[in-house]
Amino acid sequence: MVKNVSDTIVQLSKRVSPARILTASGFGLLFDSFDVGILSYVLVVLAKDWNLSHTTTGLIGSMSSLGMAIGSALAGLFADRFGRRTLFLFTLLIYSVATGLSAFATGIGLFFVLRFFVGLGLGGELPVATTYVLESSPEAVRGRRVVLLESFWAVGSLVGALVSFFVLPSLGWRVVFLLGAVPALYSIVLRLSLPETPRFQHLQKRTSMLEAMKKIWAPGIASRSVVTWILWFVMNYAYYGLFLWLPSVLSDKGYSLVHSLGYSLVMTLAQIPGYLTAAWLVEKWGRKRTLATAIILAALAALAFGFAWNTASLLIFGLLLSYFMLAAFAATYIFTVEQFPTAFRATGMGWAAGFGRIGSVLAPFITGWLLGAKLAYGWIFGVFFAILIVGFIFVTVLGRETKGATPEE
Repeated sequence: MVKNVSDTIVQLSKRVSPARILTASGFGLLFDSFDVGILSYVLVVLAKDWNLSHTTTGLIGSMSSLGMAIGSALAGLFADRFGRRTLFLFTLLIYSVATGLSAFATGIGLFFVLRFFVGLGLGGELPVATTYVLESSPEAVRGRRVVLLESFWAVGSLVGALVSFFVLPSLGWRVVFLLGAVPALYSIVLRLSLPETPRFQHLQKRTSMLEAMKKIWAPGIASRSVVTWILWFVMNYAYYGLFLWLPSVLSDKGYSLVHSLGYSLVMTLAQIPGYLTAAWLVEKWGRKRTLATAIILAALAALAFGFAWNTASLLIFGLLLSYFMLAAFAATYIFTVEQFPTAFRATGMGWAAGFGRIGSVLAPFITGWLLGAKLAYGWIFGVFFAILIVGFIFVTVLGRETKGATPEE
């Protein structure tokens, strides 16, 4: 069977170029990060336009993450039952429609509901896209391709920062959401031409959703689920707590909207080399070593950012934080998706990502509450430092290296 799967993957590479698979798959991640990016900037404007408190503003980010948590878990189950390609298209359609409708929200209540559906589509798309690329790639380069797929996140963050910097101050937040919806619809067209993954096609028997849930907690697999669930909670809490609030933190420090957006844009630029570095290291060092190193360095950068004393130190530690956080997140994807065999891979990936979204639900709200309580920035960013250290310990002590192993081992 393994030889047949490998032959099918080679034939797929001849029929559909790897660049096309990465591009069509990566657009979903691009729009996910684009949405997170523009939301962080839009919240600065909405807080003033709608007179929102820090706590209410944080709840908006939490509502998106709640949708992502449910979307990740459900999409993983459905993808193992009905196929990766089908869920690819469905999840992105949900995101596109909800994002477009967000531009017409007239109040905070409707905005909350739409943010939930945006998260539902995006959260479901992420584990399915990662599973698709892994199962469509030759074993020798699968790690690099999965990380390169995740690099679309960095591109989306950059696009979101650019659109917010140039469009938001002049045309307003409604236009920003419309700009996010139109290209997402186009990416659905790109995905229509993609076939199902060879590994899913060669499954002798498709796993039911109940069986898949049981198998991720079976002996020999349960420890992998524990590590990946904690890892995703840590990464989501740190990423969304840090970057969703970054423009607001800069604004609270006295920088104007334009300066806050500009500094955030500069920091975002560091995400792309962070991904590219991880793409190289996962094949040289291994998944676990790359991940653990990036996490500990991101923790130190977060702590240093909390104690930054002037504009120069803010930019330096902000750049380092973006670089190491995104390198860690890139390694998180390949580390997680390789922990589970094909029959329930999307479920394992989806539920780890879904549980992790609890972190992204809590982080914006808790960070907003801490900011509203006027707690010193050193203490606020010290929380992120502590959270990341927990992830580092679990990965280092209990994490399983998968470099060189077949996807079924």
